Amino acid sequence: MEEHRGWFRKLWDRLAGGFRRFMEGRYGTDRLTLVILCLGTLLSLVGMLVQIYGSWSPAWNVVFTLISYALMVWAIFRTLSRNTYRRYRENQRFHQILEMITDRKNRHFQCPKCKEIVLVPRGKGKITITCPKCGEKFLRKT
Repeated sequence: MEEHRGWFRKLWDRLAGGFRRFMEGRYGTDRLTLVILCLGTLLSLVGMLVQIYGSWSPAWNVVFTLISYALMVWAIFRTLSRNTYRRYRENQRFHQILEMITDRKNRHFQCPKCKEIVLVPRGKGKITITCPKCGEKFLRKT
């Protein structure tokens, strides 16, 4: 019995080492990838519920299934990508958008000249905003 356990342990170590070598230099998972996977799973479940309980046409099930598969393939692509800088930038952009959505104290405006995001306190009425990067002035309502 002990010799079988040792054989299995060696096989497991070899497979784990191979997987570690395969993943070297690849991006792996991050919060954006997990959100994409959860969204794909949710759409897959919605597609199944539409098929079972829905009075819609069967084409909707196909649409939900295809979109969910596309999202899952995108998540796998992001995980296995070797272009780590680009995946990191995508994740940073996702976090910026998430912060804009959840920030209740500030409004986020984009400079019309240099496209820099400028934060302005909410509830100040119409104000002239000066971009800190390029100095462009523009009028917005907060």
